[in-house]
Amino acid sequence: MRDISYRVALGGIVSALCLVTMFLAGVLPALYLLLPGIAGILLMIIAVEVNTGWAFLTYLAVSLLSVFVTFDKEAALIFIMFFGHYPILRFYIQKIPLKLIRLIIKLAVFNICIIGYFYVTVYILGIDDILEEFDDIGKYGAYIMLGISNLIFLVYDIDLDFMYNLYRKRLIPKFRKKR
Repeated sequence: MRDISYRVALGGIVSALCLVTMFLAGVLPALYLLLPGIAGILLMIIAVEVNTGWAFLTYLAVSLLSVFVTFDKEAALIFIMFFGHYPILRFYIQKIPLKLIRLIIKLAVFNICIIGYFYVTVYILGIDDILEEFDDIGKYGAYIMLGISNLIFLVYDIDLDFMYNLYRKRLIPKFRKKR
């Protein structure tokens, strides 16, 4: 276990990087989903280097600050409701031995978070444009979009696995040698 000064310093650096990434979501609105996903990947560093409890504390700090710092409140909301906590929660889900149950739990967590995000966006933030877009697609537009987003989530989950392995196998050994 690392000492407290290391944990605080690492948490501060990762929090700052996450906040810069979230700030850029307001500057580059086309990337309002990609940048919160990258910020979530950065939180995996704390989960690997310290522990998941410390990563959740960092997630809470970044979530609170991103509400105030980010111009794009939708990007902050998607970070809070999914991209921020899922990469950390994934460490617990990966411990489940059966792949099918692991996949079902991952999809359940994703769908609960995304449906919650949709309802908060439409009914609390009052962004009704989403409902009008679903009318253009047709009667089953929302279900089609949910199916497509599940496929995109599976790609994101594979990407998280790739980034985790890249960090553990390539980056950590390079930094450990320099000490």
